[in-house]
This record gives sequence, C-alpha cells and structure tokens, in this order.
Amino acid sequence: MTVFARRARSAAGRMHPELSLVSYTLLGHLEESGGCRATDLAAHYALDKSTVSRQVAGLERAGLIERRPDPADQRVQVLHLTRSGRDILAQVTESRRAAFRERLAGWPAEDLNRFAEYLVRYNA
Repeated sequence: MTVFARRARSAAGRMHPELSLVSYTLLGHLEESGGCRATDLAAHYALDKSTVSRQVAGLERAGLIERRPDPADQRVQVLHLTRSGRDILAQVTESRRAAFRERLAGWPAEDLNRFAEYLVRYNA
C-alpha cells in the first residue's frame, strides 16, 4: 500500500508539479459532483476546513477551479472545475489508465478477475 501511495503521489507530481495528490483527488470529486462547496469537500474527505481552504486556494491560483454563486442561495460559493481543470484531470486519468494497462498486460484473466474482486472487497 505504501508503494501504491508513493507511485500515485509521484504520478500526480509529474502531471502538474505544483499540485499534490490531494489536489487531484479534490478535482476528481468536483468533476463527479458537478461542483460543491469547500465545506462539502472537507466533510466528504474528513479533512480540516483549513486544509481544504489551502488546497482550494492553490487550485484557484493555478486556474483549475473557480467559485460561482449557488443559484439557490447567492450567498454561497460553489467550486467548479475550469476548462484547464478538466483538461488536467483528463490527462491524469488517461495517464493512470495507461499505467494500469501496461502493468497488467501480461496477467492471465483469472488473476485479473481475482485482483478486481480483492480491490472491490478492499474498497468496501
């Protein structure tokens, strides 16, 4: 698991050296959710609000996310990916998929099925 985490951090750094693995995770959640408040990110990942605030500030400076007023409550700011944010996220996703394809290319189908079952079980 430690090696897996190191590889993930390393891959994230190669895609955009200024951003951490946490930043990529937040970008992924914003894409999946269609946007959310910073407090929602903090609650979802069980992170301190100040930690999320620093990450969000970095993502904004990099031009990867933007704040927009919530249509239901103009006092609330909702975070959304920018075009650049979507592009970076797509690059990272494709890079990860290519790495998985390369690493698993020689595995027999039986091993792949067992590995997938274990991942599902682990993530549950």
